[in-house]
Amino acid sequence: MTIVLTILMIIGIIISVILITALILPKKYKVLREVTIQQPQQKVFDYIKYIRNQDGFSVWANTDPNMKKTYKGDDGRVGFVSAWESDNKKVGAGEQEIIRVDEGKGIVTALRFFKPFPGEAVAQFMTAPGENNSTKVSWQLDSAMKYPMNFMLLFINMDKMLGADMEKGLENLKNKLAE
Repeated sequence: MTIVLTILMIIGIIISVILITALILPKKYKVLREVTIQQPQQKVFDYIKYIRNQDGFSVWANTDPNMKKTYKGDDGRVGFVSAWESDNKKVGAGEQEIIRVDEGKGIVTALRFFKPFPGEAVAQFMTAPGENNSTKVSWQLDSAMKYPMNFMLLFINMDKMLGADMEKGLENLKNKLAE
């Protein structure tokens, strides 16, 4: 009986430490990547404002060539929704909605993930003029993990995990616009 009680106390202490630690840990995270593209800002913006064009550069959009995609609204305008569904657990199901368009500068989208795990994020593609008629493109993703799941942020480097795919996507975008 004493061994069982000791084990239960240890488990209780471990759970308490995890819950208390999760209370003080940040819940939000941000991933930001940038690239410079040797094209005028308007040309780059005119390409990235259309969500359907992400099929041409996003690593995530091309993970499952058999994913089912549906669209609602006018692409490139506030309210446009691109939804996806896949049996591939790396892709899952979700939707992306344009929630703001800063004409000539960038777009902001709301991402809603349904499978394999529910979640939400805000993504931004922003452009800024660079030197010699180039354009600096930034891709930013803001999200959060709810308490107590935010404890996992101690072990998962979201910047590294998502950032690698974002970097590859931006390189794909740069190559696509060089064509």
